[in-house]
Amino acid sequence: MTKVFVNLPTADLERSKAFYTALGCDINPLFTDENAACVVWSEDVFFMVLTREYFATFTDKSVVDPKTAAQVLVAISRDSRDEVDAVLDAGLAAGGTEPKDPQDYGFMYSRDLEDPDGNVLEFMYMDPAAAEQGPDAFLAEQGDPA
Repeated sequence: MTKVFVNLPTADLERSKAFYTALGCDINPLFTDENAACVVWSEDVFFMVLTREYFATFTDKSVVDPKTAAQVLVAISRDSRDEVDAVLDAGLAAGGTEPKDPQDYGFMYSRDLEDPDGNVLEFMYMDPAAAEQGPDAFLAEQGDPA
């Protein structure tokens, strides 16, 4: 399996570490120092939360302020709608914000959470049948009374 590392800038590394641990993540101390923290979502998915200054050393482009500009939206699946709601509740209690209303498409439910720096995380649940069949076939099957 390929591992995924998402790099996110932060203005306050300690605040970011507290926020992500409140969501249920661990911090890998082997890859954490005063410039960066390795946030462990699973054995294959990690966030590298980097101070803005350190983040800037990895690119020649300007680093946007995630409170005012979107550079990336990260979607993370959960196993149920309840798990989506639970992670949002934890994130809101830890200083995050919910920038828009929940989205319910019948086959997929999602909620957006902004971390304290403004980075957008979308937590979503998709019905396994919709994931297998595709949304159009799933919705057509759901609307069929037979």
